[in-house]
Amino acid sequence: MMDFAGRDFLRILDFSEDELRYMLATARRFKELKREGKPHKVFPNKNIAILFEKTSTRTRCSFEVAGYDLGMGVTYLDPTGSQMGHKESIADTARVLSRIYNGIEYRGFDQKIVDDLAKYASVPVWNGLTDECHPTQALGDFMTLEEHFGKLQGLTLAFVGDTRNNVANSLMAMSAKMGMNFIACGPDGLRPSDEIIEKCRPIAEKNGCTITVTSDLNVLAGRADAIYADVWLSLGEDAEKWGERINLLKPYQVNMAMMNMAKPGTVFLHCLPSFHDLNTSIARDVQEKYGLTEMEVTNEVFESERSIVFEQAENRMHTIKAVMFLTLYERSKK
Repeated sequence: MMDFAGRDFLRILDFSEDELRYMLATARRFKELKREGKPHKVFPNKNIAILFEKTSTRTRCSFEVAGYDLGMGVTYLDPTGSQMGHKESIADTARVLSRIYNGIEYRGFDQKIVDDLAKYASVPVWNGLTDECHPTQALGDFMTLEEHFGKLQGLTLAFVGDTRNNVANSLMAMSAKMGMNFIACGPDGLRPSDEIIEKCRPIAEKNGCTITVTSDLNVLAGRADAIYADVWLSLGEDAEKWGERINLLKPYQVNMAMMNMAKPGTVFLHCLPSFHDLNTSIARDVQEKYGLTEMEVTNEVFESERSIVFEQAENRMHTIKAVMFLTLYERSKK
């Protein structure tokens, strides 16, 4: 067993290819146990704190259920539930929580916050999302792809839309590590940072895969095994900029024509939530202001057999459980 004892989970790039594969294998085992109804409460005397400056359905539920399944107590703290960054520094918060909890999850904004939590905490810190990256999402996504295709090496994943965002950054890193070709296809003004490209390209070359950054949708033709989309309007997005972003991203809406342009067996992925219909208040606001009934993906694609988004959502829990188990388990033996 690889030794993950006490390690933080902040970025995909912090881990080797073998370590990431081990995490995925551990997640698959936990999924089997869950499906078989076999209890695995290996940490009955442990507790974790999950700090959410950005709300979430999947991340919160995944951490809570994974924690409970492992036998741990879970304390959820929303933006009003702690004094972190307001009356108490991040450093002091980290040191206090480390005396009470065995692990800390953070979901919020600046990457420096989760980095500082990890710096000052004496227990593992897990990144549930920052503006820079979303490593637990990428793990769940690649577990889903491996389940569907039976492999990862040699596949091509295309992220379409705002390719500079946190999800795209983590998917690029994970693709490079797993030997998968990665295509970032979106407007020139929303391309990935040179920093993340420069970090990932040498890893991709070592593992026999490529990273392509382009605004040309034709690059997907006959190449993409999976097409990935994310919301155009993220939490906290300035409403005054909605029109500008929608106009930039409208040509990159994932529709059935795009899916058919790729490979015959191409699947669709999305980190959710998705604006594929008018069943949310934000979607209705967008329709009223801009006349759109669907945004980043059409309802036809989202509800099709090629969509594996709900498998993704479930696998967030299994991969998060694996991360917590691996970073806490050996520590409990020392």
